[in-house]
Amino acid sequence: MDGFPLTPWTVFLYALFTAVATGFGALPFLFTRNIVARHLGLANAAAAGLMLSASFGLIYEGVNYSLARTLLGVVLGLFFIQLSHRFLHGREVSFGSLNGLDARKALMIVGIMTLHSFAEGVGVGVAFGGGEALGVFITLAIAVHNIPEGLAISLVLIPRGVSVLGAALWSVFSSLPQPLMAVPAFLFVEAFKPALPVGLGFAAGAMIWMAVAEILPEAFKEAEAGGVATVLTLSVALMVAFQILLGG
Repeated sequence: MDGFPLTPWTVFLYALFTAVATGFGALPFLFTRNIVARHLGLANAAAAGLMLSASFGLIYEGVNYSLARTLLGVVLGLFFIQLSHRFLHGREVSFGSLNGLDARKALMIVGIMTLHSFAEGVGVGVAFGGGEALGVFITLAIAVHNIPEGLAISLVLIPRGVSVLGAALWSVFSSLPQPLMAVPAFLFVEAFKPALPVGLGFAAGAMIWMAVAEILPEAFKEAEAGGVATVLTLSVALMVAFQILLGG
């Protein structure tokens, strides 16, 4: 990358790559679409595990900037998702071809992942503000980290009737704030730094609530407790290992 000037356009392209990577999470469903009720429950358990481990990773990352602002973000995210749930509860909601409860769950998970992407986009921009080498490393880490997030979205959408392509596109859509936020964060790095831990905590608080209040109860309805616990534990462990191998 010597001689490749670091410009806002370059930062945008790097961050766009992280968004596109999220769509790769839908690829396993190209090989299997036959999902029975038990498999749906186990898929929900895997999605919950991925969301929980990602949430604690976000909190850990935010605490490196500010413990107080990260915890403030967690509380704000918790209140936001509770208010959103109450607002959507009982309303006629559609999400593509989905309606009713399935549509609400799909809307909430895509919405939460999209909000979470704002913080990650700021993280990419702030990292490039510290130099190209750091920025490229953080970009690659987030891109790889986004693949299981796309899988978590697909695990919720595809068993409910969304096509593989549709799930991939919704996954990419959920990460589009990353390139949009990376550029201003790169240009005004000092102004964006204080807000970063709040955004990370906000996304974590919302995802933890969603995983425990919405995704896991449905998993227990469709599959036996032992299977749910096993898949949840393995998905958390694999995601944590993933994050550690990527450098945190």
